[in-house]
Amino acid sequence: MGNISKTAVSNANFQFQGWIAGIGIFLFLAKLLAWQLTHSDAIFSDAMESIVNIIAAFMGLYSLYLASKPKDDDHPYGHGKVEFVTSGIEGAMIIFAGVLIGVEAINSLVHGNNIQKIDWGIGIVFATAVLNYVLGYFSYHKGLKENSLVLQASGKHLQSDTWTTVGVVLSLIIVHFTRWQWLDAVVSILFGWYIIFVGYKIIRKSLSGIMDEADASLLEKISQILIQYRKATWIDVHNVKIQQYGSKLHIDGHVTLPYYYSLKDAHAQMEELIVTIAHHLDRAVEFNFHMDDCKPFSCEICLMENCPKREKTFVQKVEWSPERIAQSDKHRA
Repeated sequence: MGNISKTAVSNANFQFQGWIAGIGIFLFLAKLLAWQLTHSDAIFSDAMESIVNIIAAFMGLYSLYLASKPKDDDHPYGHGKVEFVTSGIEGAMIIFAGVLIGVEAINSLVHGNNIQKIDWGIGIVFATAVLNYVLGYFSYHKGLKENSLVLQASGKHLQSDTWTTVGVVLSLIIVHFTRWQWLDAVVSILFGWYIIFVGYKIIRKSLSGIMDEADASLLEKISQILIQYRKATWIDVHNVKIQQYGSKLHIDGHVTLPYYYSLKDAHAQMEELIVTIAHHLDRAVEFNFHMDDCKPFSCEICLMENCPKREKTFVQKVEWSPERIAQSDKHRA
């Protein structure tokens, strides 16, 4: 992907996040109107969660702005890591919203509440739920396509907000027909627990990115690429490490090549390996591969049939599984 297309993608993501922020303000005002009409504590809690949506949306805008900035002397790997920070804060806000909903619901359950104009509340809140879900769906899948953790987090947040809103609608419908006004508080408590769990998962994912936790699925994918396009001259691949910076990846690794190759030939082999991996990944990648020269023990795993410098007999082929390519030392038979 060229620089122009990368910029276009960043601008498109920024504009989409702007739509999320603007629609979030509209939905918050709609829920406030529904609360004023009904005096429902459940609707009030849902409206308070929308404030979190708005704050999170603007934080997402800021993080996308920073992530799109080019590398500089102070940030040689770029600014993409900010997405993990902002998505972690958003996860914390989701948890806070879940706690707030639970507190308000328990207060309503203990002290009681007289809900009014339930039909109006149902109609307005249900409309916000539909709009939230559609926006969240597109945000999440756009985030997956563009490898944007911010858009994924925003999508998950909006979808979790949808389910809490649906819970409010269902409880209002039941209250409308049964007059069991305590039921909307109980339903709100249950959905409060649900979005707390969603917030926890977002925080967990952001922390794994900040801490450069090994990505098992990505290691598996790289392993399969290497197995499928393996060349005999690539005697060994090991010490593969992956870091994520926003939508971009940084991959370190070691490749063992014949010691008698010229620097030009060895570099060409390493470049071919790098291009092979990059071609089969779905995002921008920066590589830092180190060339190792083969040792006498490397002969036992070397697949080169006509090696002029072979010192030992071939023993076995090393299968480049995710665990093995991540191994720090050279492989042995």
